[in-house]
Amino acid sequence: MRREIHERAFRLALRVATLRRDAVYARMVGDVVLRQLIRAATSVGANLEEATAAQSRADFASKVAIATKEARELQYWVRLARESGHLREEEWASLGPEAREIAQVVSTIARSASRPPEAKRS
Repeated sequence: MRREIHERAFRLALRVATLRRDAVYARMVGDVVLRQLIRAATSVGANLEEATAAQSRADFASKVAIATKEARELQYWVRLARESGHLREEEWASLGPEAREIAQVVSTIARSASRPPEAKRS
């Protein structure tokens, strides 16, 4: 999928999030954005916890893949919260890089988990 459509979709969400500046609309948008931010952030850790209790390698890989998707979604919501004015710069400064790093680490774990196990050498 071309990256351009990701940016267009993000910009559309940002335009809708900042469409009106009245207090009721801003509060409604803030509630949605922050709720999604919380949901994605808590889901990453919850899926990683589930992965530690996986019943099989495939189950582990599946849970970590879900955590990877949630980590990517978390980056989206952090960015939207920042650019729509629902995160202060100091909040962004700590959350943005951490969300990116966690997504990279979880993605690496997911790639490793999805590889077939190496055959045992005699």
